[in-house]
Amino acid sequence: MRLLLVLALALPCLAVRAGVELEQLRVERHDAELLLHAHLKLELGAAVEEALTKGVAVHFVAEADLMRDRWYWYDRKIGHVSRYYRLAYQPLTRQWRLQVASEPIYAGGAGSAIAQSFDSLAAALDVVRRQSGWKLADAAELDPESRQYVLYRFRLDMSQLPRPFQIGAGNQADWSLSLSRQLRIAPEARP
Repeated sequence: MRLLLVLALALPCLAVRAGVELEQLRVERHDAELLLHAHLKLELGAAVEEALTKGVAVHFVAEADLMRDRWYWYDRKIGHVSRYYRLAYQPLTRQWRLQVASEPIYAGGAGSAIAQSFDSLAAALDVVRRQSGWKLADAAELDPESRQYVLYRFRLDMSQLPRPFQIGAGNQADWSLSLSRQLRIAPEARP
């Protein structure tokens, strides 16, 4: 009886908490280009997973800006890259469909999105979690005398959800998945 009581009390602690964390963010120079690599720890909450299984598509946005410090004005944007992800469950085929594009993906059409199907939600989320080889700028655009940094942002795009979800999800922690980090580019990483 005590064992059941201990297990009943421990189960809420074992539940997966929704959230997003940045495990790795780095830049590297490769073939005269500055490339960005990011690895996320992304866990969806029960409310988001339930909405997905009921046919609601969820959109994620990942963006990175390469900025140059300027003391006399706002920092100058040297480069920008973004990826848009649309994750949906297909109940007839029992597969997860992930679309990835460099421009927003709307319900009317995917435009130039690349789509892939997965057998599990975890496999589809692994693609979203690992972002690598994004070209931020050409090496010629970088100034070795200036201080530069990368501003990386990731979020669940609430504006793409159906209107009732936008209203109801605003106060739920499961739906507030976002992060923003800044990475200073070391002088040795510059060309």
